Amino acid sequence: RMGKRRCVPPLEPKLAAGCCGVKKPKLSGSGTHSHGNQTTTVPSSSSGPLQNHQHTDGNNGRENVSDLTLGPGNSPITRMNPTSGALSPLSRPNGTANSTKNLVVTAEMCCYCFDVLYCHLYGFPQPRLPRFTNDPYPLFVTWKTGRDKRLRGCIGTFSAMNLHSGLREYTLTSALKDSRFPPLTREELPKLFCSVSLLTNFEDASDYLDWEVGIHGIRIEFINEKGVKRTATYLPEVAKEQDWDQIQTIDSLLRKGGFKAPITNDFRKTIKLTRYRSEKVTISYAEYMASRQHCFQNGTLHAPPLYNHYS
Repeated sequence: RMGKRRCVPPLEPKLAAGCCGVKKPKLSGSGTHSHGNQTTTVPSSSSGPLQNHQHTDGNNGRENVSDLTLGPGNSPITRMNPTSGALSPLSRPNGTANSTKNLVVTAEMCCYCFDVLYCHLYGFPQPRLPRFTNDPYPLFVTWKTGRDKRLRGCIGTFSAMNLHSGLREYTLTSALKDSRFPPLTREELPKLFCSVSLLTNFEDASDYLDWEVGIHGIRIEFINEKGVKRTATYLPEVAKEQDWDQIQTIDSLLRKGGFKAPITNDFRKTIKLTRYRSEKVTISYAEYMASRQHCFQNGTLHAPPLYNHYS
């Protein structure tokens, strides 16, 4: 089944989001939830962090899902003009979002995130702006650590931001302000992996099952037991990494979004679901060091050579 493609007009800019849902002031802890014959196990550390700001609170709350959308096939990327509401195409090589050679996301974006974090942790001035595209996209920056790649921070925005400022902002937000984790430190740098995800192909799903595990990210909107509209999201890789099916993913999202009542199949049918895709690239700190080897001497970064990389 195909969802209905649409572009959501911009509302409130730069709304921060975690890759697994809305953060309320206090959320129920992780654990195992039983709903009829369905048991959902929600891991506490690897399902993605919570949203850094509350999306919607009350009937008058507003949420910016995205002002960027990519249609199926060879449809161009379009951006909503905030003044006229008209759509204007963004420049992009011919091809679809699924064509590797035409992906917008690049490893250099992750390197730039490492640059920003490194300079912040060591007290250097921030690096100059990079050379990759500065087109606007909804984006997420994810940090993982160790050989088992444990989640260490993941926050992004569904508002389309220019990549240079967006990646700089969410590098530090995800590294230092994810409420589930202490801020990253210098000592952790060598064990880090950085992922940049750019979100595309936003579509209204026909129902809560109109999406594919491992293919789509999903954002749900629902009315909680107190009558308040809530939202939550998972990036495309989360359900696959957790080996969840669609029902487990939906139920986990509801819990992460703060829904505390029993979850029934009838309630799931009331969910409004938006599916999307993501272009993602990941590099390790070792790969970052190799790409910046001319900037390092005896393991120490010197700010002037780092600036030269972008000059």
